[in-house]
This record gives sequence, structure tokens and C-alpha cells, in this order.
Amino acid sequence: MVAMAKRMKIFEIVFNDPTKTFYCSGDKVAGKILVEVLEMTRVTAMKVLGVGCAKVEYAKGKQRCREEIDYLKYEDVVHLDDHPADTDGSVILRPGNKYEYSFGFELPQQGQLVSSYKGKFGYVQYFVKAIMERPSHPVLECKRHFEVEEPLDVNTPDLLSPTGGMKEKKVTCMFIPDGQVSLNAKIDRRGFCEGEEICIDAKFENTCSRIVVPKAAIIAKQIYQANGRTKVFRQKLSSVRGNHIISGMCDAWQSKSIRVPKIKPSILGCDIIRVEYALMIYMHIPGSDKLVLELPLVIGTVPYNGFGSRTNSMSSQDGSVGTSSASWVSLRMPSSAPPSYCDIRRDNSLEQPLTPLLDDYDGGDSPIFMNASQFQFPPLPTYSEVDEDYNNCGARMLPVC
Repeated sequence: MVAMAKRMKIFEIVFNDPTKTFYCSGDKVAGKILVEVLEMTRVTAMKVLGVGCAKVEYAKGKQRCREEIDYLKYEDVVHLDDHPADTDGSVILRPGNKYEYSFGFELPQQGQLVSSYKGKFGYVQYFVKAIMERPSHPVLECKRHFEVEEPLDVNTPDLLSPTGGMKEKKVTCMFIPDGQVSLNAKIDRRGFCEGEEICIDAKFENTCSRIVVPKAAIIAKQIYQANGRTKVFRQKLSSVRGNHIISGMCDAWQSKSIRVPKIKPSILGCDIIRVEYALMIYMHIPGSDKLVLELPLVIGTVPYNGFGSRTNSMSSQDGSVGTSSASWVSLRMPSSAPPSYCDIRRDNSLEQPLTPLLDDYDGGDSPIFMNASQFQFPPLPTYSEVDEDYNNCGARMLPVC
């Protein structure tokens, strides 16, 4: 940033490592203040400030809500090296020369800072400010921001433990009972990082007369607090959907994945700004409110290392998702591979115009379609079955009850 004034050609701050994208607690912020003047100028003092603060501001009716917290306060007076100064400490800067004031300070230790953030009603920001004092002239200032990103490791026992839940909803039509819908879902951990896949195991049941659609979405929730009031802003970041479920049917997801988009990590340590995430699993019901289950997520900066949660997720398969049986989650694969369907010639009778089956009111989602014409599926490929005689004991297969 260059502050131009009548007698200034250059007045800016540069960091020693311009390629550094962010700083962490305990890091050293170092750089130089570059000055070049157009006319001879006397500088009585050059101050450097390191500032970090969280600020919330929004209107609530006629009231203006405002709150601020300081996380970094550093101040120092810097001097020119090998440059003569008067008895009062002032220096004379001459045109044609470039002057450099060096500075450096350490950020507070872990637990005392909050990651940089900019939201709808507040922000957390850090910057270095240079203040030039001159006799009989206004004070000149220049500023340069820097990013802070506090490490958040998702490989902790709490964030590696599975989580899940169950929800159900009775559906009515003109105050007449119309069955119910229910969902049962779980994920194997709560902590994720940008770019990782969240695998969802879920079961959906529909006993109402309507066609419902299961969906999942990653939700960001920004919470701002000021003057004893709270303001919440919710945003849907990414979503996936399943197949429609007609009346009297159910459906299951086995490790259905949704990718964590490029988002800021969770902010949990600030008293006035919190950034939380959740996986929202829900069922779209035409003519009724959605059935929603929210599972909390923590978005970190240190990715999952592949250890720690395997035991939890394996042991959880012995139980259930919510209160239902886990048999729909852990399917047993057959001992031999099924016949291949790759050689089946595609039936051209399927190439028919598609007609909408259900209007889906969620913005950004594509509608559901069904095939309106009647058709016959092609026959399955032929294969043979061989009865095996174990130890020649005359054992025979019994029907499964």
C-alpha cells in the first residue's frame, strides 16, 4: 500500500517473505517500511503497530449493534540504520534517496489468536501500520494486512468418533393423516478438511402417499454476537441427492459421498464470531416442510491421516445407525462374481422423451424425471449353477426362512 502525500513519493510496508500466505501463532512478522521523498522532509518519529482484532457490526431495528475484541497489540518506534539523527531523535530525509526502516515482532502463542475471517456482519483481521510523524505537518499512515490461520487438527479422538441420528415426521393432507417419512443416517467422523469426501450411510422410509426425495448438503452457519444480541446467517455450500422414493418404499445410501468444498476452517475460539458447519441430511416432501437431520462438522487445517477412526467405524457396524438394524449398511458380497451385463445390446425403445415426475423446489437442483413409455427389459445373460457335494456326505441346500 502506498500513501501518496505532497512530499512523499513512496511510503509503504513490505514483508521480508512476500510469498508467505499466512502466519500462525508464535511466528515472526518482519519487514521494512520503504520511504522516498520528493522534498527534504524532517521526520520526528516512525512508529510501527501490529494490530489484530475481531469486529461485529450490524443493525437490529433502530439499534446499531457493535462489538470488538483485540487479539494483537504491538507498538514500537523504529530507526534508520547508519543514518545521523539530531539531538531530539529526528532525521532529515532527502530527495533521490530510498530509506528503509526495519521492524519485526512475534505473534502471541497458540490459543491467543483467531484465524482471519471476513463475513457478512463481521471480520477478524490483522495488519501492520506505519505512522510517520513530522513537525507542523499531518501524520502520515500506511497499512498492510496479513493472514493468520491457526492450525486445527481433525485427528483428535472427539473429531474421529462417528456421529449419527434418526428423524421421522408425520405427514398430513388437509388435517388428515397421510402416513410418515423417516430417515436414519450416520457418518464415520466429524472432522474433515477441504477436498475430503464425507461418506454417508443412511436409510430412508416413505409410508405417505407422496413421492419424496432424499438429499444431503454441507451447511455453513455464521454466528455474530454484539450488545447481547445474536445474528445467524446460514448458507448451503454443496449438495447431493438420491433417487426418488415412491409411497410404501424405502431406500438406502451406502457410503454416498459429498466433497468438502474450498471453505474457511471452523472458527470456534472467538467470543463474538463463530463459524460452524453441519452436514444436513433431509427429505424433500412436496406440499410439506422438509424432514431434516443435521450432523455437526468441524472443518480443520490438518488433514485426516488415516489412523484412529478405523476401529470406531468398524465397531459401529456391529451396532446400528440410530435404532435400526445395520444389515442394510453392511452388505455381504457373493463368493463368486455375478455374470457380466456389458455385452447386452442397448434397447432403443428406452430412447423416449422424458416427462417430469415431480417438481423440486430447491434452487439449483435439477428436476426428477421418469420414463413415460412402456418397455420390456432385455433378458438376463444365461449362466449355469453347479451343486457342490461337500465331503460326499450328501449335504443339501436348505431354504433361507
